[in-house]
Order: sequence, then C-alpha cells, then structure tokens
Amino acid sequence: MRRTTYKNLLSELPRTVSWPPDGSRTPVEHLVEFLLTGQEADGRSGNLEKRAEEVLRFNPQQTRVVVLGGGTGLSTIVGGNSKTADWPAQPHVGLKQLFPHLTAIVCTTDDGGSTGRLLQELPVIGVGDIRKLLISYILPQNLERAYALSAEETQTLIRLLHRLMNHRFDERRRNRRQAADPLLLLPRALRFACPQVLADALTALGAYASAPPPGLDISPAGHAMGNLLIAAAIFRAAGGRTDRPPGLREVQRGIDHIASLIGAPPGKILPATATPGQLVFRYANGVAVYGQSKSASARRDTPVDRVTALFTRRPVVGAGVTRAIREADLIVFAPGSLYTSIIPILQLEPITAAIRANRRALKILAANSWVQEGETDISLKNQGRGFLVSELVEAYDRNVPQGIGGLFDVVLSANLEHIPGNILRNYALEGKSPIHLDRAAVEAMGVHPVEATLFSQDRPVTTRAIHHDPGRFALAIRTLLYADAHLRGEPGWGLRNGNAPRPREKERAGPAPGSRAPLLCRHLDSIRDALDGKVFRPAWLRDLLLEIAWDNRDIRAHHLEFFRGVRLLPAGEWGRSTEWDNVLGYFSPENRFLNLHEDLCSRPSKLREDLLVALGESLLGDYIEQRRWIRQNGARRYEIVLRPVRERRSYLSDDRLRTYLRLARMVPDRSDTKVFGITINEDGGFLPPGLLFGLLFCWYLTGKGLTMEYEMTLLRWPLKSLIPLHAADRRRKEALVRFFRTEIFGHQD
Repeated sequence: MRRTTYKNLLSELPRTVSWPPDGSRTPVEHLVEFLLTGQEADGRSGNLEKRAEEVLRFNPQQTRVVVLGGGTGLSTIVGGNSKTADWPAQPHVGLKQLFPHLTAIVCTTDDGGSTGRLLQELPVIGVGDIRKLLISYILPQNLERAYALSAEETQTLIRLLHRLMNHRFDERRRNRRQAADPLLLLPRALRFACPQVLADALTALGAYASAPPPGLDISPAGHAMGNLLIAAAIFRAAGGRTDRPPGLREVQRGIDHIASLIGAPPGKILPATATPGQLVFRYANGVAVYGQSKSASARRDTPVDRVTALFTRRPVVGAGVTRAIREADLIVFAPGSLYTSIIPILQLEPITAAIRANRRALKILAANSWVQEGETDISLKNQGRGFLVSELVEAYDRNVPQGIGGLFDVVLSANLEHIPGNILRNYALEGKSPIHLDRAAVEAMGVHPVEATLFSQDRPVTTRAIHHDPGRFALAIRTLLYADAHLRGEPGWGLRNGNAPRPREKERAGPAPGSRAPLLCRHLDSIRDALDGKVFRPAWLRDLLLEIAWDNRDIRAHHLEFFRGVRLLPAGEWGRSTEWDNVLGYFSPENRFLNLHEDLCSRPSKLREDLLVALGESLLGDYIEQRRWIRQNGARRYEIVLRPVRERRSYLSDDRLRTYLRLARMVPDRSDTKVFGITINEDGGFLPPGLLFGLLFCWYLTGKGLTMEYEMTLLRWPLKSLIPLHAADRRRKEALVRFFRTEIFGHQD
C-alpha cells in the first residue's frame, strides 16, 4: 500500500486556483490552504510542507465527532451530495471517510416537498433530511459484509439504492403498485442485482406504506420513495398506530432499520427530537408566520428577525443525542439554511446545554457560502444587501437562548475570491451573492475565523455551481483538529478564545412558556371539517382553498366559519367596476359567499391572492348595518353604522372590531357610538375598512398584493429618518401588523 504523504494526497484532490497570501490570515489558515491547494504562501513553503506532512501523519480514527444540521449541507459534508446523479461514483468521501466514530444529529422541522405531504397525512417528524443523510452515510464495507458482495457488486448495489431512495413519483399519477413493490421502479438489470433478503425487506416496507389500514395507506403521488420507506419503518416499529406521534424509541428503531438495510451505520443518525414541530418566522416588519418551506417562497422584501421552533408538546431529546455530544472530541455545525437547519436544533435546551458543558471538544461552525432567498438575502442591519459572516453568527446569538457563549470556537468560511466569472454571473442572475467574511467583526464576537478554498475547481465547470467539496471540507476539518491538538500553545496557532463570551441571561429567544403547535395532520383535518357542507362552484375551488390553507397554516378552522360558499362569477354577473378596482375577489355579506371573477382562472397566482382577500373580508362578516356618503364644506365623509352586536356574525368581538376600525383611520362619532367615519378631500381616495382588512389578511400571510406592499413600505424606514407625519403613519401601520399578529392569527407578542 502506498504511504500517505502530502504530495500523493494532493495529487488525488482536484486542483484549484492559487490563494494569494494576506497578512491578515493566520498561520492555521495558511496551513489549511497549503493542504487544499498546494500553493506556496508568503514564502514559507518549506515550513508549510513539513506541517502538512504532520497533518497527514495525524491519525483521527479515534476522534469522536458529532455533526449537526439538516438539508443538503449536512449530507454533503458527511458523505457527498446524495441528490446528484454522479454521487454513486464516489460514495466514500467526506467526514465519514476520515472519522469512523461519526454521529449526525438531524433537524426534524422540515415541512416542504414530499416531507410536507407526509405531514399532511401522518403525525410524524420531518424525514426528508434523514433520507438524504441515510444515503450519503452509506458505507460500502457495510454492504459487502451484510450481503456478502464483491466490490463490483457493492458498487452496483449503491447505484440501485441511490436511485431507489431518491425516486420521486409523478404528482399526477398514483401508482400504488410501484410503491408497494419498490424494485419495479428500477431497470431490470439493477432489479436482479438486489440481494433477495434486501428485496424482501424493501417490498415489505413498500407494501406497508401503500396498503390500507392496518397499513399507512399513503398515496405515492409526489413522494420520494425513500421517505415512504422511512415512514413505514417508523410506524411499523410503533405497532401501526397513527393516532399519536411515534415515540423516540420507535422513531430511532425505524431509522436504524433502514440504515441497516442500505449500509449506513445504525445508531449514528439521530433525530434532534422525535417530537413533531414547526417553525415560526418573525420578520423585521412585525409579521410572524408558520412554515419552513414558506420562508423561501414568500418574498417579503424584509429581513428575518427571529425564528422559533414550536413543538406539539415538550420536545423529547434522546439520551443518545446528549451522550454523543458530551463525549465528542469535535463538534461540527454543518453548512446549510441559517434559520431552518441549525437554529431549531440549538433551541432544544438539552442539546445546547450538552454542547456548552463539553469544554474538551473543538467546536466548528461551517458558514454558508451564498445568501439564501427568504433567509439571508436581506441583512437586518442593512436591508440593501445580503449577509456577512458576522451576521450569521449574530443571528445565532439572537435566536439561541443565552446566545452563542460556549457554542462555537471557529467559523470555517469558504474562500470565494477566485470563483470563475461565469459562475459568479450565473449566481448574480439568480439574485445570489457570496457571504463574505468580515474578519474583525467575527473575532470581536469571540469566534476564530478560518477562510479556506472549500470548493472543487473541477465541479463548477460541469455543474455551473459552487458547493462545499466533501473531500476538501474533511481535510480542512482534519487540519484544524490537528492544529488544536498539537499547535495550540504556539503563537498564532490557537483556535480557541479564552475570553469567549459565557452563556448569559438575555431576552428569551425560544418559545414562550406553554407555546405549542398543533400536529400538522390534525390541523389539516380541522380545515377539512370546517369546509364540509360549504358550497363550491366549481368543485375544484374546495381543493384550492384547502391547498391555500396548508401553505398558509396561520389560517385557522375558526377563520372559515363566516362564509357559506365560494363561487366563480362570469363577467356579466360581476356587477363591479374592474376599471378602477383590480381586486377580483370579495365577500358578500348578503349571501355570505366569497365571489371570484372568472378572469382569475387564467391567472393562478392572482386567483390565490384574491381568494385570500375575500376570505379576509369574511372575517368582518356582516358588521355594517348602513353605509353613507356625506358632503360637507368641499370634502366628503364616509360613514358606517355598526350592526347591533347580538345580530352580527363576525370573527371579531366588539372591542376588537372598534380597535381595528380606529387603526383603519375610521373615527368614532362622539354622539353615536355605533357610527364610525373618515373625512377625505373631494378628489381624494381611501381604502374602505372591509377591503383594507382583506388586503392586509392576504399581505400578512403571503407578502403579496401590490396595493398593500406599497402601503406598508413605510415599515422599512427607521423612525428617526421620518418626519412626524410619516412617523405617526408608520406607528399606525406597526399597530395594524401587531393587531393581525396577535388578534387575528394568535401569535405571542
């Protein structure tokens, strides 16, 4: 066997561009770059080559490693991006190659794609990120031993498993036969390469997922096959019960069963919690909404302030999770979505307590390379740009109870100085920009910055994208671990800040005491029940409203009580001017129908928006007994007379209705408490309170609606920059948002 040296290891790594020396770089960074690129740095190549040889002689095999995260970032650094078609060609890369004692702790609050479909049907945690990791963590030697295979047969089986676990069923087809017999998804040649014992196990799980009770009876449309298999394994371990979420032991047993079948190590992939939950995003403009997947799809043009993980009950963290953290020599926070991959894990108190209690381990935060739409594309400090690395760290400090004290020693940032121009152009066209390292700001927070070329020079040429290269990332981690173990006492080589901030009492970043989120499948059941008995013309409007309610889970069943049906009206029956009013949906208090113009059928996005506007209007119900216009002294006055409380059908109590009307600039009459009015110039205009409520309802949930977006832009301006008139209007708009957040959608203030 060839002796491992720096030079022969370097020959096996994709070559990259040169890395120019910079006086601000630390000796550790020079060493990491020298190992990754082979470039001489600041004329010290001889010394660096000696250090590099020492790194490669350093044996990390006994190092106990914990990596935390979710999404593609976690699976990529553990064993390569298993979503890509070429992953089976190099299945033994990343951290799993260097560290046999590697435990991965996975975020479980994902709610998009196939995972979201499962959550609509079953009381379970998000399993999509677990599926990605199970594939990436396949160890070829495990397959060889389990099924007595040759190296060539093992490689074929890896291709089979990769294709099978990632297969996604067409959303328009419900092929239960293929789901019940997963091998039918494969070409004949691959099908016959599957060991019989594995084929039988996969078929048993597929049949259980697809069969009616006592099976799970899941329609495969839109699902990833791997997600169906994981769900089947978990619920089979739970004895088939779907009336409650499976317990921690049952969830872990199901994951371990799949791991043992496909060659991943059982007991090394752990859910952060087995308790189902979901995320609440709080934006700088005061809006708070449920849903991880929604954060990327709803463009709000305002930064995220906080994210909170809410669970159906007090979240259960397994003893295996806290034990692995306490015993770890190295803790790595994987790159990934800032607010949806790591922060939900760090809001689980037993996990953060275990990390802080472990003062032996080196703790490395892997920073994202690119801004992510909906999360890091708008800075909280400066809304005109995306994040810097220090702002990533600040977001953790703001969102983790007691801040970042004791959580991170090092932030590992990708050096993106020499990305090919065509790649930068492609990202710029998508509205993406790099997350740059602002070294001094990071150091001031007590975290040691390390910048390294973590991407492969070859891969961007073929994929036109920049991602962490698992081999380079693992080598960088190995180098940092070596420096921490052997060079800590030498000047300039230390990675730990002895003056790092300690955990502190601060404004609570986690959920308020007693906060709970409903089981998502139960929530959807309550929406279905609320729609039963209502009239939908045509019938597909019911499915559309159900879909909208799932995408906007702040909509409660109680919100759906004040209309009796939804209908499309032809142009001849519309009866409203479309020249001046481009909102083609409204609530009619007379017959309690949500009315939609037929022209919306050709504009699906506008149809959804205007349906939400009409739904919002229905919450006010039939609160108006009379409307009237009064002309006085060259101006006009619009007045409404409130219907007696006992005769109303409205979501709002009388006190809340009156509060809302004042916020809508309707002034109560001093002589008659039932009358509210507003005076405007003869040629002026205003938004009537009913339409304003509907527009705000839609805007709050989706961030959409041109009229409301224009109205609310004032919220982006700091108060100190506004003249008194505008400042007062901004405060009123802030109060409107707070009213919707707390009184309409029930979020904590």
